[in-house]
Amino acid sequence: MKVGAVQFFPVFGAVARNIAKAISMVKGKEADLWVLPEHFATGYQFKNRDEVLALAEPADGPTVRTMAGKAAEFGCYFIGGFPEREGGLVFNSAFVVGPEGVLGVYRKTHLFDREKELYAPGSRGFMTFDVAGVQVGVMICFDWYFPESARSLSLAGAQVIAHPSNLVLPHCPEAMKFRALENRVFTVTANRVGTESRLPDEELTYIGQSVIYSPRGELLARGKEADEDVLLVEIDASAALDKSVTSRNDVHGDRRPAFYKLK
Repeated sequence: MKVGAVQFFPVFGAVARNIAKAISMVKGKEADLWVLPEHFATGYQFKNRDEVLALAEPADGPTVRTMAGKAAEFGCYFIGGFPEREGGLVFNSAFVVGPEGVLGVYRKTHLFDREKELYAPGSRGFMTFDVAGVQVGVMICFDWYFPESARSLSLAGAQVIAHPSNLVLPHCPEAMKFRALENRVFTVTANRVGTESRLPDEELTYIGQSVIYSPRGELLARGKEADEDVLLVEIDASAALDKSVTSRNDVHGDRRPAFYKLK
């Protein structure tokens, strides 16, 4: 299986331009799965909820339909973040699309900072999808900060964790090594680059450094800090089925959940 991460600088509100940019960056490159950043088509720094509502789309909206069409054209799968509107609610979501159409939508569980003013928290839990015969789980950006996110996906059978992100904190690229290692999964973090300063008291600088790790914690690819980049790695997804640490230890089998409860 070939997996890739697309790292670029979305222009806020320029949806058609951003989609075209992402597509142009992968066109001509062969991958089974491409992971795009969080809010790759809209940009991230919304001034208020009205702005989010203006750019949000339903799960079957034009952005998802366009990417599903490109997945069918290229014979691959795309996972990317978008603001999802359902009724009067908006979620920070990620779609999973492939040649067969829309596989599903994950809604971000752990909202970061001002996101709590803009979005409803996801309540569907963590989900895995069959991507070309490989179980792929999805989490979004700040979900990485909670070990339970990746562990839940691993226990649900994920072999690869796709991680659309807009990272501004410095820790995630290194931390994903341990999310991969402690769960024996491949991780694909797709971050963006650039700066947004649409609010007078807040400037967001995105750290780039998209990363792909192996189940043994090996760094397979890392993006640049400030420049657009495309990462592409061939993996043996079956390696994530082996949860052994030694001949006597297993990251799933050795768990003792009865002792993890708060007293």
